[in-house]
Amino acid sequence: MTTLDVFEDEPLRLVEPVAPASPARQRRSPRRVRSYTADDWFSLLGSLLASFALVTVGYLHILDFSGILGFAVCWYVAFLLIYATVVSISNPRYIVVERLVAATLYVAAGVVILALASTIIYVFAEGWRALDHVNFFTHDMAGVSPTAPLTQGGILAAIVGTVIEVGMAMVVAVPLGLGTAVYMTEVQGRGSQLVKTVVEAMTALPEILAGLFVYVVLIIGFGLPKSGLAVAAAMAVTMVPIIARAGEVGLRVVPSGLREASSALGATHWKTVRKVVLPSARAGLATAVILAVARGIGETAIVLIVSGASSFLTFNPVSEPMNSLPLFIYTAYSTHESIAVTRAFGAAAVLLAMVLVLFVAIRLLVRTRGGRR
Repeated sequence: MTTLDVFEDEPLRLVEPVAPASPARQRRSPRRVRSYTADDWFSLLGSLLASFALVTVGYLHILDFSGILGFAVCWYVAFLLIYATVVSISNPRYIVVERLVAATLYVAAGVVILALASTIIYVFAEGWRALDHVNFFTHDMAGVSPTAPLTQGGILAAIVGTVIEVGMAMVVAVPLGLGTAVYMTEVQGRGSQLVKTVVEAMTALPEILAGLFVYVVLIIGFGLPKSGLAVAAAMAVTMVPIIARAGEVGLRVVPSGLREASSALGATHWKTVRKVVLPSARAGLATAVILAVARGIGETAIVLIVSGASSFLTFNPVSEPMNSLPLFIYTAYSTHESIAVTRAFGAAAVLLAMVLVLFVAIRLLVRTRGGRR
C-alpha cells in the first residue's frame, strides 16, 4: 500500500485557514499632566505635613532659630525637596517638573494675594473709626485742627479734588495715549521708532519731574496759578506714556489674520483699525487705561508742587488750589497725631475703594458679549 492509497481511503476535509496570531494592541490613553488623582492629593498633603514637621524640629529646636520669614523659606524649600521625591516614585520626570512648577506658581500667587489682602484689611481696620462717621464724607477740614475729634471735619474736599483732577487728566491722556499706540502699531511711519523710544523713556519718568516741568512751563512761564488744572496737566504727562506703551502691547496681540481678512473683504486700512483691531483689543486697552489711572490717582508730589494742600472745598480747578486724597493722607500722617493718623487711614480706604470701583466700571464697559452670557 502506497502513501497515495492511504490518502484516497480518507475523505477530504476542508480546513479553514487560521490567521496568524497578532499581539493585542494596548490602547494607551495619554495622561493629562494637570489632572490630579487621589494619590496626587495625598502626596501633596503628606509633603506639606512632613516638611512642616521637619522644619519645626530642625529650625526651631535643633538650630534654635527664630523668625517667621526664615521659617517660611525653609519650609518651602523642604516642601519642594520632599514633594519632588514623593512624586518621582510613581511618575515620570515631566510630571515631577510640572508638579514643582505648579507648586512654585501657586505659592507666588498666594504670596501676592496675601500681601494685597493683608494691606487692604489693615487699612480698613485702622481707618474704620473714621469711616464710621458720616461727616467724614460730607465735610472738609476748613477750620478743623488735626487733633479735633472724628466728629469734626472730613475728606470731601480731597475726594472732589481727586475726581476733578483725574477726570481732567483722563480727558487729555486717554485719547492721546491710545492714538499714540495706534500710530506705533498700525501706522508705523517714519517717526514711529522715535515715538516708541520717547514713550519707553517717559514710562520711567519720575512723577516729581513731571510736576517740576509743569511748574516751570505753566506756572512760572505762562503765569498760571497753582490749581487743579496744573495738577491735571502734570498727571496727563505721566499717564500718556503708560497708556501708549500698554496699549501698543494690547494692539500687537490682535492676530494679523483678522487684519488680512478685513482687507480681503475690501475694507480700508482705517476701517479695519476702527471695526476690527480696536474692538478685538478692547481688554488690553482697558488694562492700559486702568494702569495709567491707578498711577495718576495716587500722585502726591505733583499735587504738592503745582497746587499745594488746601483744606476748603472748591469746584474751580482753574484758579484755586485743590486738595487730593494722596496729599491729604500725607499731610495727616505727617502730623503723627493719633486722630489725624486715623483720618489718613480712612482716606486711604476711600482711595482704595475708588480705584476698585473704577476698575470694575471700566471692565464692565469693555467686556464682550460672551462675557455677558
